[in-house]
Amino acid sequence: QDAFVAFHVNKVLVSKYLKPLQVGELAPDQPSIEPTKNEMLVKDFRELRATVERMGLLEPNQLFFFLLLAHIVLLDIAAWLILFYFGTSLLPFVFSLLLLTISQVQASWLQHDLGHLSVFRKTKWNHLLHKFVMCHLIGASAKWWTLLHSQHHAKPNCFHKDPDIDMHPFLFTLGKKFSVELGIKKKKYMPYNHQHKYFFITAHPALNSLISLHRMLESSWFVWVSQMNHIPMDIDYDKNLDWMSTQLQATCNVEQSLFNDWFTGHLNFQIEHHLFPTMPRHNYWKVAPLVKSLCAKHSLEYQCKPLLTAFADIVHSLKSSGELWHDAYLHK
Repeated sequence: QDAFVAFHVNKVLVSKYLKPLQVGELAPDQPSIEPTKNEMLVKDFRELRATVERMGLLEPNQLFFFLLLAHIVLLDIAAWLILFYFGTSLLPFVFSLLLLTISQVQASWLQHDLGHLSVFRKTKWNHLLHKFVMCHLIGASAKWWTLLHSQHHAKPNCFHKDPDIDMHPFLFTLGKKFSVELGIKKKKYMPYNHQHKYFFITAHPALNSLISLHRMLESSWFVWVSQMNHIPMDIDYDKNLDWMSTQLQATCNVEQSLFNDWFTGHLNFQIEHHLFPTMPRHNYWKVAPLVKSLCAKHSLEYQCKPLLTAFADIVHSLKSSGELWHDAYLHK
C-alpha cells in the first residue's frame, strides 16, 4: 500500500518481519483496490513515486542538515553567553530570549526531519540524532513524538485517528460537519462561538520565567505554523480514500520564499511533505511541479497561499466552525 511505501525507508528489512504474516495472494478475480479509492489516481501516483526515486529526490544532502544543526547549536550557545557576560538587564534578556526561541523552533523543525528518517540513509543514525535533538536540545520524548506524528500522517484530519485534532470537542469544535453535529447534540464544553478569540490564549500560555517565556514564544511559533496547513482544511471521519486524495483534502501549502522556507522548516510545502514524508525537505520544491501536474490531471485542488493569509485562515476557520455550532445549538 502507498502508506507503507511512504513510511518505510528500508523495505527489505521490514519485509523480513512481514513475511511470517503473509496469509496468501489475492485470487485473480479479486480487485486489488477498494471501491472507495480512485484506481487511476493510485496508478498515476505510484508512477510519480517511481519518478521521484529515479530523480534521487529521496536522497539527503547531509551538508544542508549539518549546517542546520550548527546554526541551532550556535544560537543556543550565544543565548546563554549573552546572559553570562551581560547579565539579566532588559536588553540582554530580550536578545537572549529571541536567540533561544529561534534556536528551539529550528531544533523542532530539525527533529521533525530526523523523525521522518530524511536526514541519513541509515535509519539508526536518524534515530540516534533524533533522540539527541528532541531529548537533549528540546527536552521532549522522541518516541512520544514519533508515535503521535506517524498517526497524524497516516490519517490527517480524520477524527478519532489523527491525534492532532484531539482538541475537538473539549477545547475547540473543528470542521463544518463536526461543529453542526455537536450543536445538534446540544453539547457545550467551551463557548465555541468565541473560540477564534480564545485560541490566542489557550495556544500560548502566559508564563513568566526566562525558560518558560521562551517556551511560550516557541509554542506560539510552532502552533501557527503547524496548524496553518491543516485546521482550515477538510476535517471529517475516515473516508478510506486513496493515499493522495487523503493527503490533499487535509493539507495546503504556503508560498515559497527564503524566509518562509526557514521560518516554517519547509513545512510551507506541506502537501509534498505529506505525500513523501521521508523526502529531505530541501527537495520539496523540486517535486512540487510534478505534484501540481498530477493534481490538475485528476481535478484535485492544490491550495497554495501567502503566509499571512494562511495564519488568518486559522482564525476564520475557527470562527466559522464556532458559528455553525452556535446556530445548530440554538436551533429548535
